[in-house]
Amino acid sequence: MKISFLLHHAYGVGDTIRTVFNLAGALADRQHDVEIASVFRYREWTNFDLGPEIRLTPLTDMRPGGDAEHPLHSRPARSYPASDGRYMQHSRLTENRIKAWLARTDADVVIGTLPGLNVLLARFAPQHVVRIGQEHLTHNSYRFALRTQLRHCYPQLDALVTVTEADAEIYRRHMPRVRVTAIPNSVPAPTVELSSGTAPLVVAAGRLVPGKRFDQLVDAFAGVVGERPDWRLQIYGDGPERNIIQARIDHHALNDHVKLMGAHAPMDAQWASGSLAAVSSSSESFGMTIVEAMRCGLPVVSTNCPLGPAEIIQHGSDGLLIPVNDPTAMTRALLSLIHDNQARRQMAHAARDNARRFDPHRISAQYEALFTELLHARSAARQRWGRLSTVRTEVTFVLAERLFRALSRSGMTIRRRAKTD
Repeated sequence: MKISFLLHHAYGVGDTIRTVFNLAGALADRQHDVEIASVFRYREWTNFDLGPEIRLTPLTDMRPGGDAEHPLHSRPARSYPASDGRYMQHSRLTENRIKAWLARTDADVVIGTLPGLNVLLARFAPQHVVRIGQEHLTHNSYRFALRTQLRHCYPQLDALVTVTEADAEIYRRHMPRVRVTAIPNSVPAPTVELSSGTAPLVVAAGRLVPGKRFDQLVDAFAGVVGERPDWRLQIYGDGPERNIIQARIDHHALNDHVKLMGAHAPMDAQWASGSLAAVSSSSESFGMTIVEAMRCGLPVVSTNCPLGPAEIIQHGSDGLLIPVNDPTAMTRALLSLIHDNQARRQMAHAARDNARRFDPHRISAQYEALFTELLHARSAARQRWGRLSTVRTEVTFVLAERLFRALSRSGMTIRRRAKTD
């Protein structure tokens, strides 16, 4: 079958891009015809390898001399939901290109990968297309206005796929008319030799943003160094919290023990150089870094934050789960495995074995079964009632969108007056 992904952009290093590329490659290996439509193009080449059998179709070109100067790009989008956090990046041009691509697609299945894109997919995809929305963030992470829009539009999808069962249950409660299934992200086998487990090194990775709580990880590692000064911590990633995290390193005088390594992709060699991985997040939608570390042979000490880690780590078998916002618990958990070489080796072996369930070929088989079921389920009733359902969706979306924009304008007016006063 022919499968197309609708992606915000394919030219970065984010988790959504990685997992879409992983899944696309595995589906192509299963002899499907696969395309990735990238709404934006920012550079010549992608950061991750994409096999020659997969077509990459940029819809707008933001490179110098491209579509950034197009007159429609300066006009605000009308169909893309204004409550979506990506709204300001979109324009009349981008939504017109998306609609045109949807209108001409001959794909059997189209998969949206962002709420705003899922809304456009639900509203404008042809009736013959199986429409699947992927959610890479959690239901509760979206503002109320966007959740309201999704509740109106998502029933037009054939299925919604979340990356954890816990998040799927939340969507089912709030959107009972939507078919919701959970399929985790996929992570391929590492391309380097696995960790030997002998290096006195803890590895962490992720965007340097408040939710990752790397400042607390540094606080916790100060306690580790107090008992085991031979161990080091390397944190990979970039982001707005870099100076704050460096300040914590300076505060604890840990510059010889903790290093901010900057962004690195892929991370296989960096994970494999360590013996333990640490995750200190206050929230996770899934936990790609956890699976990556486990596939490279590292036990993971992670906060038991909503919603992903507990569905990946088997506490006491392939890693340890600790309370959120508890640096002391992180210190104790890391030291328990640093001091116990045998337990660390046993967990490393279990981590390698257990993480195989996230192999792209296993995950693509789950998607393939879903595609087949949905294609068979498409019936004359769907065609008969599809137009009526579409009209109802359009009416509710337009009304909700007008209300949100009116309230937003009112709020901006109030803020402007407050500043003037």
